[in-house]
Amino acid sequence: MQDIRWKALWLGLATVFICLIIWAATDAMTALAVFCAAILLYLISHLFWLHKLLQWFKKPDLNSMPMGAGIWEDVFAAIYYEKRRHSRSQAQISSALDRFRHAASALPDGVVLLNGNDQIEWCNPTAEHQLGLSMKQDAGQPISYLVRPVDFIQYLHRQDYSEPIKLKSWRNVGATLEIQLVPFGVNQKLLLSRDISQVEKLETMRRDFIANVSHEMRTPLTVVGGFIETLMDMEGAVPESTRSYFGMMQEQTNRMRRLIEDLLTLSQLENSPEAPQESEIDLSALLNMLLHEGNSLSQNRHQISLEPVEPGLFIKGAPEELHSALGNLVSNAVRYTPKGGSISLKLLLRGTNVIFSVSDTGIGIEQQHIDRLTERFYRVDRSRSRETGGTGLGLSIVKHILTRHQGHLEIESEAGKGSTFSAVLPQSRLVRKHVESVASQP
Repeated sequence: MQDIRWKALWLGLATVFICLIIWAATDAMTALAVFCAAILLYLISHLFWLHKLLQWFKKPDLNSMPMGAGIWEDVFAAIYYEKRRHSRSQAQISSALDRFRHAASALPDGVVLLNGNDQIEWCNPTAEHQLGLSMKQDAGQPISYLVRPVDFIQYLHRQDYSEPIKLKSWRNVGATLEIQLVPFGVNQKLLLSRDISQVEKLETMRRDFIANVSHEMRTPLTVVGGFIETLMDMEGAVPESTRSYFGMMQEQTNRMRRLIEDLLTLSQLENSPEAPQESEIDLSALLNMLLHEGNSLSQNRHQISLEPVEPGLFIKGAPEELHSALGNLVSNAVRYTPKGGSISLKLLLRGTNVIFSVSDTGIGIEQQHIDRLTERFYRVDRSRSRETGGTGLGLSIVKHILTRHQGHLEIESEAGKGSTFSAVLPQSRLVRKHVESVASQP
């Protein structure tokens, strides 16, 4: 660019210098005529090369670029080098894009690229097979026109993509797809689909096995427990020297029966994906029942309190399931709080949620264990769990019940200072009734 400016300056100075010589040799009119002619030729030259440049821009091919003359030689050279650099960059980008598409096409999972309007921009062959798409025909079509299950449409519009959803395949009978949306860029999304049919089959086999074994073990354990209890109640049937052994057998039999009951409950929850039968539950009555059950289990070893509940509050849900979930939190607080400790039951509203919390002054839990507490049979301290009679399935059952009610479990704990377990349910399940109407019900 600097060379072009210097050439234009020298050309202008040379023109003026020549005109001055002509003026000195002849007269002013002749010098002015020569100057005007030079300026005219100069402008015509620029117009000529500008026309050439415009013609070239209509079809910018490096092989057909004009050579130019004078200043325009430098102009065309600069454009030539810039065009060549741009072509190289474009070739590199195209090559990278091709490599990405080849790599994405080789993925075992389906990948669909969606724009800001949820329209298909690109998809790999796996997505075409799993979702019934065609890149040639469906490019630019909204994904909701082609993937029509109601659960997917709700998931797409919900804007919460933190968890994937499972869908029964509408193309392959018996197949199950796991679909997740991943936002990126400016309102763009990646739709990832995975065939989890084999995983689902294995999970179903596992659940069926646990359910069948638990069901078959319940009858013999009931018989054994009944005979042990009968023998201990019969006068003289069990010698005093062996009565303690019978007591241990009865205790372990009861523990196994509780374990089997919890396994059956968990299996029923896992095998019942449909929504539970719901009704309106009086929260005041439910929490007072939980308070009574906690005091019965505690046998005056703890101070258990319940903050007053606003009259006329009802929650929509499955009564037996919610009673089981909330009761489990209370029984855990009683079991893991030393004698003389305190337990507090609270019901509060926070934002769009209804929260039932159980706080205790028990032994607490270290932070490293909290995320795994709802796993089946996960125990912070196995010996402590055996002493308290826990099965290791209680919190897993609580998690499943709350999930079936669109809720979740929150845990706050500190070793040596106690814990707070909170069952969080959406406030949309809350029903308020006038106290008079509640009191007038039979």
